[in-house]
Amino acid sequence: MFAATSSRTRAPGRLLNQLVRPTDSVTVAALPRFAAARSLSRLASASNSSRFASRPSHLPLHHNAAALSPSRQSRYLATAARSDAFAKLTSEDVEAFAKILASPSQILTTISPSDSSSASYSTVDASELDLYNNDWMNKYHGKSQLVLKPKTTQEVSEIMKYCHSKNIAVVPQGGNTGLVGGGVPVFDEVVVNLGSLNQIRHFDEVAGTLVCDAGCILEALDNHVAEKGYMMPLDLGAKGSCHIGGNVATNAGGLRFLRYGSLHGNVLGLEVVLPDGTVMDNLSTLRKDNTGFDLKQLFIGSEGTIGLITGVSIVTPRRPSTMNVAVFALDSYEAVQDVFGQVKKHCGEILSAFEFFDQTSFEVVQSHATAGVRDPFEARHPFYVLIETSGSNKDHDDEKLQVLLEDLMESGSIQDGVLAQDETQLQSLWALRESIPEAAGKMGKVFKYDLSMPINKMYDLVLDLRTRFDEHGVHGPDKDVGAVCGYGHIGDGNLHINIVAKSYDPKIENIIEPYIYEWTSKVKGSVSAEHGLGYMKSTKIGYTKSPESIEYMKKIKDLFDPKGILNPYKYIQV
Repeated sequence: MFAATSSRTRAPGRLLNQLVRPTDSVTVAALPRFAAARSLSRLASASNSSRFASRPSHLPLHHNAAALSPSRQSRYLATAARSDAFAKLTSEDVEAFAKILASPSQILTTISPSDSSSASYSTVDASELDLYNNDWMNKYHGKSQLVLKPKTTQEVSEIMKYCHSKNIAVVPQGGNTGLVGGGVPVFDEVVVNLGSLNQIRHFDEVAGTLVCDAGCILEALDNHVAEKGYMMPLDLGAKGSCHIGGNVATNAGGLRFLRYGSLHGNVLGLEVVLPDGTVMDNLSTLRKDNTGFDLKQLFIGSEGTIGLITGVSIVTPRRPSTMNVAVFALDSYEAVQDVFGQVKKHCGEILSAFEFFDQTSFEVVQSHATAGVRDPFEARHPFYVLIETSGSNKDHDDEKLQVLLEDLMESGSIQDGVLAQDETQLQSLWALRESIPEAAGKMGKVFKYDLSMPINKMYDLVLDLRTRFDEHGVHGPDKDVGAVCGYGHIGDGNLHINIVAKSYDPKIENIIEPYIYEWTSKVKGSVSAEHGLGYMKSTKIGYTKSPESIEYMKKIKDLFDPKGILNPYKYIQV
């Protein structure tokens, strides 16, 4: 059943007040309008908060250097050839960077100085660069010998001027939480990590506009504006690690996309350092500016290939004063679509999230997620949806939710459900969805795919992939592919597929690709919904974009970065 909510997220009026009392079990007789088979009474125990765990502060988890040592089996080891156009670093180069940066602590390098007695920097063990050379999933492995940590835009500018003059390749890096290898070197590129650019420059409490450095952590920004009654317009599982600059550079979507839209609409201005060191200061806080080309849009989603974002101006919406989160169990993907239609009909203006995940994803979470992510249901179901509503008028929102629940239960669209009764349970229900990537990673090596397509086609691909693995005899508990998880954001047609395997075996990859991209292209979908192209999909853009579009993208890259020193080997390599 649905558990009674707290004063902040209390369940709506007559219907749920009739159904729910925190200490009482609801009998079938109390539900005269609903068939016994659809009774939600068995979830009365959900009112016990010990059944729920706190939501993880962020995903992915922080890793130590040892956990990131390159594995011997990885399909993501670089296969391209290093470009001879890029210079190889020398101790003289490192000395030049040491003069630019304010402190020796801003340099990590394995390159020994030519004269140790007069050197302005010291070397470190190669293991100290592992966190910058390797991604958090341990899939992509670079060999950079130098990590720079500038603290100001001016330092970034001076670094790029020098690199441009010497033809030194550079990888801009934020929180290194990406999933496609966009933030780690492929070979020996210099890593410019922007984590030390982490100051909040200004927040306008009237307009709700925030100006901050690119290295600010998303969760820290959300906490900061929360003190003033606002919130960031995006929310990600990696919010405790990811940087706002990286979010903008990858045009991250996330869990609030349905309500607040893309960063293309929320970012008001950017400060960007171009490949030659030029600082392009467009940190406007204006909501309207119809003068000339809107250049900031070029950098949103450009993945650090035409400039390094050092500052962000973004509009923040008011933080809702009331919120409800419910998870429903369903028996088919058709029911998922039906429920989505009903939720939009009844709660469209307060709907802030509509997520789905299949039974495989749910079971992976129950088996492998962080301890305490508990199952609030007594039986398993083929599909689950999580809905979140948020607004400023509790009575209005409760009434909306009441009508929705009446319709869903009377129509038989849902088979079971649970509604959070307090903040702890709210976060715990979210953890059922957000823990999927972490749990899959604990189960094995994960082939991750981030796609967008018409909603009615989304789950067909998951089924087709399972069939394909079955036909090749590799799918099953004791076989090479242990699980194929399908989940994502129904509201914006974004499907995430996590294929959990014993290893990154090329045999498995060849079963998946190019099939998965060809399938997506046939239904006029996108091979990257929100994760970007990075290194993983640098040759895959042709499945989504026309040759003419790709040609003009290349021209834009050549205009800003004629030497090609920014994030080479990635993004568009066709």
